[in-house]
Amino acid sequence: MSMQVFLLPDLGEGLTEAEIVEWKVKPGDIVTIDQVVVEVETAKASVEVPCPFEGLVGELHAAEGTSLAVGAPLISITGGAISDTPAAHERYREEERAGSGNVLIGYGTGHGPTGRRKRSAAPPQQRAAAPQVSGNSTQATSFHSHAPKVLSPIVRSMALQGGLDLASIDVAGSHGVITRADVERALTSSTPSAEGVTRIPITGIRKTIADKLSRSRAEIPEATVWVDVDATALMQARRDLDASIDGVKVTLLAVLAKLTMIALAKFPELNSTVDTAAGEILRYENVGLGIAAQTDRGLMVPVVPQADKASLKELSERLAELTELARTGSLPAARLSGGTFTLNNYGVFGVDGSAAIINHPEAAILGIGRIIDRPWVVDGQLAVRKVAQLSLAFDHRVCDGGVAGGFLRTVADFVENPVVALGSVR
Repeated sequence: MSMQVFLLPDLGEGLTEAEIVEWKVKPGDIVTIDQVVVEVETAKASVEVPCPFEGLVGELHAAEGTSLAVGAPLISITGGAISDTPAAHERYREEERAGSGNVLIGYGTGHGPTGRRKRSAAPPQQRAAAPQVSGNSTQATSFHSHAPKVLSPIVRSMALQGGLDLASIDVAGSHGVITRADVERALTSSTPSAEGVTRIPITGIRKTIADKLSRSRAEIPEATVWVDVDATALMQARRDLDASIDGVKVTLLAVLAKLTMIALAKFPELNSTVDTAAGEILRYENVGLGIAAQTDRGLMVPVVPQADKASLKELSERLAELTELARTGSLPAARLSGGTFTLNNYGVFGVDGSAAIINHPEAAILGIGRIIDRPWVVDGQLAVRKVAQLSLAFDHRVCDGGVAGGFLRTVADFVENPVVALGSVR
């Protein structure tokens, strides 16, 4: 019998830590290879982590609600022969290199360049801050001179920023460790304050969103162009297409996405990013289409890879899948990366227009507002038509107004006559 220690895997996108949300097993349980043993939350998404070992669960190395650094011990398994351990690990590594979807995306990354600078791992003192949980006992390790009941620097920072006295925070559970949930509950119960101010810590995915949008506005010299468009034919085309494609619901977003792909082929400058360090524009051959989605966990931009190669039916199916995953909070981290151009349907919020913030490090974001009845001149006569506003925010470093305006006008023409645009696609 041997003891194997499964380390918290690399979750990709430069993430260096994750918070333990829920253990799916307990000491003494029997687990099999690929069985999900824990759910963790990164700054991007909730992820279910499968175990590469089989055997008897020995030790859980972190309590729920605490943060753990990538590469730190996660769970110990007593089981098969020692020779089985490298084989299991190697199978996981080989599957990931080959792009297999059978393992946690991002586990064991580092095989080949990614085009991004990797963030350094968490400092040794942070990695040492993980609690050791075995059975009903918890061995707590202090973090420098911090209070011994707080094992996560993130949790301690939340409490201090919220003006909380650590000694006054009630701890839920028998482990005796102050978790993020404990701090959030204390902040809720202590607000509003005497001054009528509620302090809401900017943490997790909310902090990631804030940092990314702030970086976009700080680094990208963006400009916005917009145009009103008669979407009457677009609405009719969507209904006709929905009736013609068996078993697949064709949404307005799917049709707009397909029209956008056709227009991007004519204006590839917008499918780019700027490498500021190298002083170069990187123009992508394929389109990773991001779809801005508002969820209960905040703004997310799931990505349809190689959307330019997808048929309308395929786009409809992929967008439906992404929408459902976003709605249920089940988006894996891998589905939130790889975008090169973003589409935003802000009309669902009942607004006509928006000067959207570019999804850094992309170069453009196309949005459509609500489609409503408005007076419109058709063949010299006033008529009531379905009218919407299209807007394009673009990075002025990758192109000038002529390209941006040409792209937007092309999309508008496609919206007004989608049958011709879709018919031109072979």
